[in-house]
Amino acid sequence: MANTRYIYGFHAVASRLKQRARSVHEVYVDAARRDPRARDLVKLAESMQVRVVEIDATRLNGMAGAGRHQGVAAKVDVVELAVSLDDVLDQVQGPPLILVLDGVTDPHNLGACLRTADAAGVHAVVAPKDRAVGLNATVMKVASGAADTVPYITVTNLARTLRELKERDIWVVGAAEEARLPHHAPGLGRPLAWVLGAEGEGLRRLTRETCDELRRIPMGGSVESLNVSVAAGVCLFEAIRQRGAT
Repeated sequence: MANTRYIYGFHAVASRLKQRARSVHEVYVDAARRDPRARDLVKLAESMQVRVVEIDATRLNGMAGAGRHQGVAAKVDVVELAVSLDDVLDQVQGPPLILVLDGVTDPHNLGACLRTADAAGVHAVVAPKDRAVGLNATVMKVASGAADTVPYITVTNLARTLRELKERDIWVVGAAEEARLPHHAPGLGRPLAWVLGAEGEGLRRLTRETCDELRRIPMGGSVESLNVSVAAGVCLFEAIRQRGAT
């Protein structure tokens, strides 16, 4: 069915059960697993009145593709957290905090970014439709449940979306290694959108030019750049720190 998908991994399945049990059709567990972690997941599913099916590893491999399923999977409804960025912003109480990803196509990086965004209280993660991986099973496993809590919104024209954010008085800050201003400089306590590019490639030219300002993460070692999810954590939690200070 087009409106269902398989998710896999203990964190992803347990998180969906706890947050949206009604969206879970069935939970599948490797029949060879009898360890406490598997038993706890079975108990959780049964407490939510979700059917548990024991199957062999071959079928689980087919559900997860090339992903590491840890011996568990689930068939779930596709959950749309938000129709548009405007829907999100219209419901935000307090200053918005948005994470924009330009050119992140690796599912592990996207999943890690969603997990970081959830931890930081980000209201939405935004990405262009033509340069984004989408919410596949690998993303959801790596996100450890964050894909069910943080709206992931893809847009046709990223530069236009950034301009629309600016029209809402949201300060748009891009992370770029050539910037002169450090990421921890004052000014992040306001309504804010952090814009990060893929590791190595960075922001596209038009994206960079549309930002209100650019900031860099000072690097003291031999590596030239951080993984995008690590950089997102550094930037987002600096914004949280400054909001707490103000």
